[in-house]
Amino acid sequence: MHTLHYDDKDIRAILKSVRTIAMVGLSPKWNRPSNFAAKYLQGKGYRVIPVNPGQAGSEILGETAYASLDEVPGPFEMVDIFRSSEAAGPITDRAIALAADKGIQVVWMQLGVRNDAAAERARAAGLHVVMDRCPKIEYGRLFGELGWGGVNSGIISAKRPKMGG
Repeated sequence: MHTLHYDDKDIRAILKSVRTIAMVGLSPKWNRPSNFAAKYLQGKGYRVIPVNPGQAGSEILGETAYASLDEVPGPFEMVDIFRSSEAAGPITDRAIALAADKGIQVVWMQLGVRNDAAAERARAAGLHVVMDRCPKIEYGRLFGELGWGGVNSGIISAKRPKMGG
């Protein structure tokens, strides 16, 4: 397996062009990474539609959950996969099949999720693919928000301040 590399301008372009995300595997539990990422993305103006068969018909973060991508009404530009690398294959195949009808442009596989064969199929179908990345983290990194928390700013440090004068 080759190392994944994505150009920052490409990731930035994806995050600027997408407005609606179908998040497969979005958990209703506030302390799960999928819920945290979805809430953050909602705060940045994205609509995040939960796709979780165990939660279909219920509400997660103010949005109705659906059992599958097929059931999501209306268009969405991105499928964000919070499932295993193996499960990402069939989910990607559904995204490819629905792309023209739903307006899907991007398949995004979360941190730790990588399926090279599925990615090749999606690219061959004209979709953008990102694997082993989190849109929440990439948004913060590319749009300057990590500095707001003191990261890499020199303001917050684990080192003891020097005493004396």
